[in-house]
Amino acid sequence: MQIIPIHVEKEIEPIDDISDIILKSEKLNDGDILVIAQKIISKQEGRLIDLSDISPSLLAEGISSHYQKDPKIVELILSESKRIVRMFNGILIVETHHGFICANAGVDESNIQKGFATILPLNSDESAQKIQNKILEQSGKNIAVIISDTFGRPFRMGQTNHAIGISGLNPILDYEGTLDSFDKILHVTAIAIADELSSASELVMGKSLKCPIAIIRDYSFESENHSIDDLIRPEHEDLFR
Repeated sequence: MQIIPIHVEKEIEPIDDISDIILKSEKLNDGDILVIAQKIISKQEGRLIDLSDISPSLLAEGISSHYQKDPKIVELILSESKRIVRMFNGILIVETHHGFICANAGVDESNIQKGFATILPLNSDESAQKIQNKILEQSGKNIAVIISDTFGRPFRMGQTNHAIGISGLNPILDYEGTLDSFDKILHVTAIAIADELSSASELVMGKSLKCPIAIIRDYSFESENHSIDDLIRPEHEDLFR
């Protein structure tokens, strides 16, 4: 398996076409998987927020005062959240409207001009599908697309990249019903391959290398239609809710 970085020197704007940038940067093969950082998707889709336009609510003011956070950022986090899971040491762990459990609802001030913040795409599955379809239309190459973002992990230090949108692959490789090396039937072994591919791609993408896109090549997968919802654990199975 190969992981091929695609460097993008220019600052992505809504007028840019990410599919065109990819096709002009690297030749694609059938069966490639594109992993694309959420940040450039958000920038291209106009999900860049001018913090000067935000008027904090009393709730945001109270939280910001207690945790010494910018009240406008807190207000933006609250507007992107379905519920607050935990608040501690200035960190807000929330459930986004998409169903993701993450810090600060994906609101991010890194790698953008001061006074602005990006928020997650409205529907990263649709974002991935548009890119997949346009690349097929323009190049004839049948590829899969993963939109990734950096999340923390419960009970583990450090962050890893996770898939927040997919098109053209099953995000889970389910071994249920197959036999292990001792001919015992596997029952609950389902590997989140979309997350693992996202994490592998981060090793070449980095955070300051101007490399928001990577190609996964020579990884065997079946081209299927699935949603990122397949990776979100149902509420009735969540032991920590």
